[in-house]
Amino acid sequence: SRDGKVTSHFSAGAVDLVDIDVEDERAALTFTETQMGRKREPDAVKWIDDNHFATANEGDMDGGSRGWTIFHKDGSVVYEAGNTFEHAIVQIGHYPDKRSDSKGVEPESIETATFNGTPMVFVGAERSSAVGVYDVSNPSAPVLKQLLASGIGPEGYVSIPERNLLISANEVDLIEDGGVRAHVMVYEYQNAPAMYPTLTSAGADELIGWGAISGMVAGEGKTIYAVNDSFYGFQPTIFTIDASQTPARITDATVVHRKGRPAQKLDMEGITTDGNGGFWVASEGRTGRMVPHGLYHINAKGEIKKEIALPAELLAVEKRFGFEGVTRVGDTLWMATQREWKDDPKNHVKLVSYNTATGEWGAVHYPKAEPAKGWVGLSEIVANGDYFYVIERDNQIGSNVVTKKIYRIPAADMVPAALGGTLPVVSKEEVRDLIPDLKSYGGYVVDKVEGLAITSDGEMFVSTDNDGVDDSSGETFFWSVGKVN
Repeated sequence: SRDGKVTSHFSAGAVDLVDIDVEDERAALTFTETQMGRKREPDAVKWIDDNHFATANEGDMDGGSRGWTIFHKDGSVVYEAGNTFEHAIVQIGHYPDKRSDSKGVEPESIETATFNGTPMVFVGAERSSAVGVYDVSNPSAPVLKQLLASGIGPEGYVSIPERNLLISANEVDLIEDGGVRAHVMVYEYQNAPAMYPTLTSAGADELIGWGAISGMVAGEGKTIYAVNDSFYGFQPTIFTIDASQTPARITDATVVHRKGRPAQKLDMEGITTDGNGGFWVASEGRTGRMVPHGLYHINAKGEIKKEIALPAELLAVEKRFGFEGVTRVGDTLWMATQREWKDDPKNHVKLVSYNTATGEWGAVHYPKAEPAKGWVGLSEIVANGDYFYVIERDNQIGSNVVTKKIYRIPAADMVPAALGGTLPVVSKEEVRDLIPDLKSYGGYVVDKVEGLAITSDGEMFVSTDNDGVDDSSGETFFWSVGKVN
């Protein structure tokens, strides 16, 4: 009451959760487990109207309660999200797999307000760095209108409906890792298409979890194939993306396997088609962790049919930062090495060739930018017409970014020399600076621009890697930069 007396009290109760992931040690997104009677244990509560209030159900114990609830003031449950809030976050690539055994997406905060006559609830998920925007005109049947990327680790929200604003406060500060500082994000309610997400698996026949998108290649029409990297080491996957839709949609996921089991010891960073319905994948090695550098021939069902190890000349000089992209011209595969290996001149990296018919290896040198801070390397390579296109980027984030660019190399320059000797240096021409594109989304500029695909009609699509939502905002940006000239 207004004088501080408790007029009633009741338990927030418990929820039965099905089709969730409760294991964080297997590096895979597997939504098959069940947790019954999980206490809601709300971490935030907010009135919607005189009779209803909403709770963000963190659930401090035993895996978390993962959703949110609308109660009537008499204590009865009017609406329970169950697994639906978490599943919606899974579909936009924001699921934090490392938190699967500890509260999942972790609803941490809740805000209510009326915008343009519509009562809304905003549910903040701390560990997935996202906020759900719900229309609660009917408290018993809320409608999820949008998911917003919130910044890293949102702890609270405040609405200013008279200015059409929603503001999030994000507690994570990554200064020691050279990352972004704790920050505030401001969102404006508009009568316009949503800017985010840019990639989703919503609408697929079954729930598809995804993240850490690295290499890409164009298939027929506006079909794009993409691979995830070693963050999901027990679930290496080739995703099928329909880029004709907005947002682009993941329609299928094919697990890469050996003899029916998900393939191990892979770090898939590049993919190209083989011309016969299958793929070649480049895996970035890490010798200290027993992950080999290599090329893998994979059929349309995801089965590894052939494995190609690097030759002795490359293994003798290898370092951790290996193949980050692969493309095919006829029988020849070309791989982009991310950073200098032991025998490379400063600020030069190898573009390595492998002839699938003869088994012959070769290489040229690519001149990359001098880093202003950290390092600069290559993240992708795509052959198209008379040019090879590469992504050159630094490993910086936010206000420290300098280099996130697409360059092209004349195909005539791509004449490989024998390994172990002097390599020819190719020329390059800037095609597009991607930093303005990344800034246009309104948040801080993300680090890992890693995917490039060029369709048969010349349209270029670019994507970013969200690091599996680990010390990351979880954002994946997938966008078109127009057609090649």
